[in-house]
Amino acid sequence: MIAYKGYFAEPVYDPEDKTFSGIVLNTNTVLHFEGRTPEKLEKAFRDTIDDYLAWCEEEGKTPEKPFSGKFLVRIPPELHGCAVAAARRSQQSLNAFVADALRAKLDRAAYGNRNNA
Repeated sequence: MIAYKGYFAEPVYDPEDKTFSGIVLNTNTVLHFEGRTPEKLEKAFRDTIDDYLAWCEEEGKTPEKPFSGKFLVRIPPELHGCAVAAARRSQQSLNAFVADALRAKLDRAAYGNRNNA
């Protein structure tokens, strides 16, 4: 995963073409980039974001905000209750508890992805 100015992408390598490419994950606008080396890929990613932001400014458009930090999650009431109880036991707010749980799950997922590469 690469990040720049709040935008994220997970590049892939195409062994047939011997190129790296990716799309920005957290916009509805399709922003594609590619490069022959990891360094060129990262530069292309940054250039793509900078070009997108410059285009938005020229057109008087508001760039898509990557994320607000708020989202609604629907879960079973029992799970909600267990999460509140666990948060209280940990002396955390429910928001902090859920953020920690997401962070731990994402860290494990990233660690697993590196081992499978």
